[in-house]
Amino acid sequence: MVQNQKLDKTLHALSHHVRRDMLTRLSEQDARVTDLAEHYKNYSLNAVSKHLKVLEEAELITRTKIGRVHQIKLNAEPMKEIEKLIQFFSAFWMNRIDKLEEMLNEEENDS
Repeated sequence: MVQNQKLDKTLHALSHHVRRDMLTRLSEQDARVTDLAEHYKNYSLNAVSKHLKVLEEAELITRTKIGRVHQIKLNAEPMKEIEKLIQFFSAFWMNRIDKLEEMLNEEENDS
């Protein structure tokens, strides 16, 4: 049950384009909150902070406070569960396609 909650939080966090963009930026280098906020001029600092809070709750980022500076770092570990989910459904669909191909080959051979 706990694993499902973590996956739900991860998927929720990744559901917004701004948060995905933030993670992409953080994959290139760690950043201060104010540096990240500069990329989102249409958003207030408060809105950027709320997006970061969602990412933090999903454990997709870690925050280190040094004095008044908040340093943000990517933690990609929770995305492994999404990868497992995608692999599961990929195998499911490949199996379905293989069965369809077998069925079509059988019909072709019967003709």
